[in-house]
Amino acid sequence: MGGGEMKYIQQAFDENWISPLGPNVNGFESDLEMFLNDGVHIAALMSGTSAIHIALMLLKVKPGDDVICQSLTFSASANPIMYLGANPVFIDSEPDTWNLCPVALEEAIIDGINRNNKPKAIIAVSIYGMPYKIDEIRKISDKYNIPIIEDSAEALGSMYKNKKCGTFGDLSVLSFNGNKIITSSGGGALVVKNRKYKDKAVFLSTQAKDEAPHYQHSELGYNYRLSNICAGIGRGQMEVLDQRILERRANHEFYKKVFEDIEDVTIFSEPSDDYYSNYWLNNIIINPSVSGVDREKVRLKLLEENIESRPLWKPLHLQPIFKTSKYFGDNNVAENLFNTGLCLPSGSNLTLEDKDRIASCLRMCFNK
Repeated sequence: MGGGEMKYIQQAFDENWISPLGPNVNGFESDLEMFLNDGVHIAALMSGTSAIHIALMLLKVKPGDDVICQSLTFSASANPIMYLGANPVFIDSEPDTWNLCPVALEEAIIDGINRNNKPKAIIAVSIYGMPYKIDEIRKISDKYNIPIIEDSAEALGSMYKNKKCGTFGDLSVLSFNGNKIITSSGGGALVVKNRKYKDKAVFLSTQAKDEAPHYQHSELGYNYRLSNICAGIGRGQMEVLDQRILERRANHEFYKKVFEDIEDVTIFSEPSDDYYSNYWLNNIIINPSVSGVDREKVRLKLLEENIESRPLWKPLHLQPIFKTSKYFGDNNVAENLFNTGLCLPSGSNLTLEDKDRIASCLRMCFNK
C-alpha cells in the first residue's frame, strides 16, 4: 500500500457508497484515463479476466469462432475464449519480447481463412511488462481486418515509442490483481476508444438491466463491475504508480549488476530504445552449458534460503485444459523459455537487506 488509500475508503464509508458504483469508481476511471492520456474511455471491472470476457463479447465472438492468443501467458488471457464456447488458437513467442510471433500469427490467420473460420480477434499480451511487437502485429491485424485485444494486465506504465501500453488495441485490458504493479485488491479495466463500447461494457457488467422501472433483461449480463471500496484502493494506488514503476525498474538494474560477470545468465531486457518496460517481473534465462547450473538448481537453492522464485508461465498449448487447441510455431521459443527461464523476486518493496540476501544466494549458485 502507498499510504493514501484510506482517505478514499473512508470517504466511501462516510458517504455510504459500498456497491459497484459511486465516486471512487468514477474517479478511478478518470485517473486511469488521465494516466494513459490518449483520449480513451475506461470501464472499471472486477478483474482483467472479466475485461477480456467483455471485450470478446463486444467483438461478437460466438461459439465455434477462433480467437488467437499467444501461448506464453497466464491462463486468464485465454480462459474467457472458452467461456464463450470459442476456440483458442495458440501462437509461439518470438525471442526479442517473448510475445506474439508475427510469422506464426500470420500462419494461423491463413489457416483459419482456409478453413472458412477466419479468427474473430487477436489477444496480444505484453508479458511481464514488455510490450509486444506492436507495429508488426498491427500491420497483420490491419491486413486481415482482425481486431486486437491488447492484454496489458502486466504492463501498466510500460510504453512503446513513448506511448502507453493499454492504448494500442482496438480494445485493451488492465489488471489490478493483488500481484500487479498497483492493486485494487481485485480489479481490472477495459480500455476503449469508442464511448459506446464503454457504455455497453458497463451495461453488460451490471447484469444487463434494461431501461425500465422494473427489473427487465433482454441480454445475458454479468456481475463484473468494480466496487466503490476497491476503486478507492485503486485511487490511492494511482498516487504511487510512477514511484512503483521506478522501483521495479531499479530492481532490473540490481539484477543486471548481480549477473554482469555470469555468462550462464541472460536477463530479459528491452530489445531497443523503442521499448520501455515497467519490469513488473524480472526474469532470467539460464544456459547450463557453461557451468552445468540449470534453472531448477537455482530455484531450489533460492527456496532453501526462503526466497521464492518461479518458472516462467507454462505455455498454454502444453496445459491439459487446452490440449485439443491448435498451436502455430516451428521454433519452440515459448517452450524453451519455460524450460530455462526463472522469475526472480520483483516486489516494489524489496529492501537493501532483501537484495543482499538474493544477490548472495544467486552468486553462490554460480560459484561467484
